[in-house]
Amino acid sequence: MCFNRKTIALFYLLNDYIAAMVAWGLLFIFRKTYIGGYRLFADDAYIFDHKFYFGIFLIPVFWLLIYFITGTYRAYFRKSRLNEVFKTFLTTLAGVTILFFALILDDQIDDDINNYYRTIAVLFLLHFTFTVVGRSLLLNRMKRQVRKGLIGYNTIIVGGNENAVQLFNEIHDPKKAHGYLLTGFIDTNGSDTNGLAAHLPKLGNLAELEKVASGENIEEVIIAIESSEHHQLNEIINTLADKEVVIKIIPDMYDILSGSVKMNNVVGAPLIEIYPDMMPFWQKLIKRGLDVLAASTALFVLSPLMFYAMLRVKLSSTGGIFFMQERIGQHGKPFTMYKFRSMYTNAEMSGPKLSSKGDPRITPFGRALRKWRIDELPQFYNILKGDMSLVGPRPERRYFIEQLIQRAPAYKHLQKVQPGLTSWGMVKFGYAENIEQMIQRMKWDLLYIENMSLTLDFKIMIYTVLVIMQGRGK
Repeated sequence: MCFNRKTIALFYLLNDYIAAMVAWGLLFIFRKTYIGGYRLFADDAYIFDHKFYFGIFLIPVFWLLIYFITGTYRAYFRKSRLNEVFKTFLTTLAGVTILFFALILDDQIDDDINNYYRTIAVLFLLHFTFTVVGRSLLLNRMKRQVRKGLIGYNTIIVGGNENAVQLFNEIHDPKKAHGYLLTGFIDTNGSDTNGLAAHLPKLGNLAELEKVASGENIEEVIIAIESSEHHQLNEIINTLADKEVVIKIIPDMYDILSGSVKMNNVVGAPLIEIYPDMMPFWQKLIKRGLDVLAASTALFVLSPLMFYAMLRVKLSSTGGIFFMQERIGQHGKPFTMYKFRSMYTNAEMSGPKLSSKGDPRITPFGRALRKWRIDELPQFYNILKGDMSLVGPRPERRYFIEQLIQRAPAYKHLQKVQPGLTSWGMVKFGYAENIEQMIQRMKWDLLYIENMSLTLDFKIMIYTVLVIMQGRGK
C-alpha cells in the first residue's frame, strides 16, 4: 500500500491511540496484581472497575492532545526517525509526569512509596515502547516510499546553470530519492543555453516566480543560483515571503563556516533551510489561546469605558461611532479593521493619507482617544475573529503597502504573521507619519518576526501598557 498524507495521518493517530490504550491497560493489570494482590482475571477487580474503562478509552485521548499540541502530526515526510525517537521520549516523559500527578498519585493502593516509583517507571516504559515501535514501522515504510519517489513534496528549482544542474544530479538519484517531486525550474538568467532545461520543464522566469509558486501547488523551492547571481537572492526570498513554502538555498563556504547550514539527512544535499513557521506549533497554540482569553476579558472589563467612548464619539461630531477600514492581514488576506472614529467624516476625500502631529482631520475628542489609544479597543473584536493577534506588525492599507514594497521589498516578510494590536515597531518607534517612517518602523517589526516567542510577546505587551499609561499615543 502506498501512503498518502491522509493515510499516514490516520495510521499515526491509530498507532498512538492503540499504544496508549494497551500501555494503560497493562499498567492497570500490573497495579492490580503486583501491588494490589489480586489474581490475574480471577477477581471482579477488572470487570467491574470503572477506572479500567475510563483509562482504556479516555487516557489515549489525552495523549493525542499532547501530540497535537507538540506538533507531532505535521510534516510527516520530513521526519527524521532518530529525531522522532528522541521527541517521543521527551513527550512521553512529560505526559507520564502529568498523568502521575493528576491520577495515579491520588489512587492509593499501597502505602509503600516505592510502588509509586515502580508505577511511573512501568507506565513510561510501556507507553514509550509501544508508541515508538509503531511509529518506527510507519516511518520505515514511508521512507522506503520516499526513496522510490512515490511520495514527497512538490518542488521547483530556481536557477539553471552549473549549481542547479549539479544539485539536480544529486537529488534526482533514480536509486534513492530524497522526497523532492521536481515539477520544473525557474530561469534566473534568461539564457537559451540553460543547462537545467535538458532535465526539467521551464516554468517561467524570475518575474513569474510568485505566480508559479501559487499556481503549481509548490511546497518547496530550492534556490540554486550562481555566485554571480547572488544579488538576486533577496529578491527571490522577498517574492516568496508570504507563501507557505519551505525555501532551501545552496550555501557558499561563508554560510557553512558561519553555521547557517543545518543538515537533517546525512546523505542529502547541504542546504540552508527557511521554514514558513515563525514559532513552534505549541507556542502558536498558546499564543492564539492567550489572544482569545485576553480579548474576551478586555471586551468585558473595558465595556464601561467603551460605552463611554461610543457616547462621546457620537456627541462630539457628526458621523458614525465606529471607523471601519480594509487592512491587509496574514498572507495578504484583506480584512475589515474596527476603531472608534477619531476623525471628522470624509477625512480622506482627497485620497489616503497618514495621520500626523497636529492633524486637522482629528476631532478634539479624537485626540484624547488617540493619546490613550482608546480608539484601538474595538480591535479586540478583530482578535477574537482571528484577523489579528495581540502582538504583531500593525496592519496597513494596500495603498501604502504597494508603496512600501517598491521602496523596501522586505516588507512582504511582515505578512508571514498575523498583524497585531501592538508591535515591537509601535513600542520602539510609534505611529508613522510618512513612508520613510514606516520603513524605519518596519526594521523593528522584521526583528520581531525573526525572534518571535511568547517571552518577547509578553515584553512587548508590558512596554505597550507603559506607553499607554504615559499617554504617549498620537
